[in-house]
Amino acid sequence: MIRTNARMVGRLMDSSDLNWRNTDLGARVRVALWLRDEVGAGSTFSKAALRAAISGTEQVDRRMRDLRPAGWIIRTNLDKPSLQPDQLYLEAIGAPVWDREHRAAGLRQISTRMRRDVYERDLYMCRRCGIGAAEAYPDEPGSRARLTLGRVSPHAAGGTAATEGFITECARCNEHVRNLAGLQADSGQVWERVKALPARQRRELLEWMIADVRPLTLIDYAWGLYRQLPGALRDGMRSQLQELVDSRGGGAAE
Repeated sequence: MIRTNARMVGRLMDSSDLNWRNTDLGARVRVALWLRDEVGAGSTFSKAALRAAISGTEQVDRRMRDLRPAGWIIRTNLDKPSLQPDQLYLEAIGAPVWDREHRAAGLRQISTRMRRDVYERDLYMCRRCGIGAAEAYPDEPGSRARLTLGRVSPHAAGGTAATEGFITECARCNEHVRNLAGLQADSGQVWERVKALPARQRRELLEWMIADVRPLTLIDYAWGLYRQLPGALRDGMRSQLQELVDSRGGGAAE
């Protein structure tokens, strides 16, 4: 009897620890508990409220996205037009990822080696928008790119059998692809930009659209390799290039 009571007490203690405020829990578990306890199925919430609740946690939006493969249905304004760009709708609660037997539900396992191989193949640059790791977004002052992996069709980006299904993406492009960010422009605005391009650039853009990635050019490769050098070596190479450009008449076309 004493042993049984001790087991019951242990279970109660475990249950009390399952609170979204418990920072010892993983971010995905905390997000799931917050959605369960503070939002509830059939309710709307905002990204800002989620980030405020799970504050001090990196990639909290991504941890929310990781619930979807576990059966959680979270709608955005792209598939529920009544929502505002920053709003989401919790339609259904999926697997109880707070239980130990369900902690890995829906997670795809990507090894550290595979992640490094993809990043190195793509020279630590987003294959969709071309921004490099830690570079500032031109349209978002103070915001810098964080790289992650995105899925693509096999053979679309090259690489080994283990890496061919992934490409390097910045977190912003990854979020857009997963339909979790509000639209930055409507289709009419995008089409006007496309039509304004010179014919050569239209053909080039079409190739990008077909491949669903932005191919790396020679200058991209040079930039990516340069960015991987230690700071002191980057300073030296920048000075070397400055001298080369100056010696060729201010960088005039050769």
